[in-house]
Amino acid sequence: MIIRILIADDHQIVLDGLRLLLEAKGDIKVIGEAVNGREAVQKTIQLKPDIVIMDIAMSELNGIEATRQIYEFSPATRVIILSMHATAEYINRALKAGACGYLLKESTGTELIDAVRTVYASHRYMSQKISDILIDDYVDHHAESVSDDPLECLSPREREILQLVAEGKSSAQIANIIFLSPKTVETYRSRLMQKLGIKNFPDLIKFAIQKGLVPLK
Repeated sequence: MIIRILIADDHQIVLDGLRLLLEAKGDIKVIGEAVNGREAVQKTIQLKPDIVIMDIAMSELNGIEATRQIYEFSPATRVIILSMHATAEYINRALKAGACGYLLKESTGTELIDAVRTVYASHRYMSQKISDILIDDYVDHHAESVSDDPLECLSPREREILQLVAEGKSSAQIANIIFLSPKTVETYRSRLMQKLGIKNFPDLIKFAIQKGLVPLK
C-alpha cells in the first residue's frame, strides 16, 4: 500500500528535501506540494492525499487554520505538523484543529518516516520533546481553565481575516481571496478587533505576530 503525501511549506528547499527523503522509501509517494495554507487546503480537496505534512508559519492561511479546514473538508486526510514552533500554545492549537501528529523541524528523517507510518495506521504521533512540553504544560496549568487564549474567542473566519489583514491586504483584496464582499470583510474586521480589544492596526500586527499568524521572513 502506497502512502500518498502532500507537503505544505513556504520554502522550496524544504519541499525539495522532504520529497527526496520521503520518496526514498518505497511505500511513500509525494503527490503534491503547496507553498501556503490556502493552497494546501485547495490541493487536499483536489488530490485527497492520505497525509498532509504541514508547516505552521505560512502566508494567507497559517498551517493551524489550514489544518482546521482540511479536517472539515477532507476528514479522511490526516495532518502532521512539522514546525519550528515548540510551545504548548502552538501544539495545543494544532491538536485542537485536528492534527494527528506534531514534530519539530529539528527531528531526524527517520522520525518523520515513523510519524508518517504511525499516523497512516490511524494512531497519533508526538515526538518525545513535544510530549514532554505537553506534560509540563499540563502540570503547570492543571488547576487553571483549559484556555485563556484570546484567539479562542474568534471564529475560524475571523482568524482567517485577521491573518490577511495583518499581512497588509486591503478589504478588497481579502474579499477576492475568500469570496466575500468588501463590506462583509469590513464587518468581520471591526468585530474581531472589538473582540480582541485592539483599536489600531500596529497593535493588530503585533498581536498577529505574537500568535504566529504572520510568518516572519
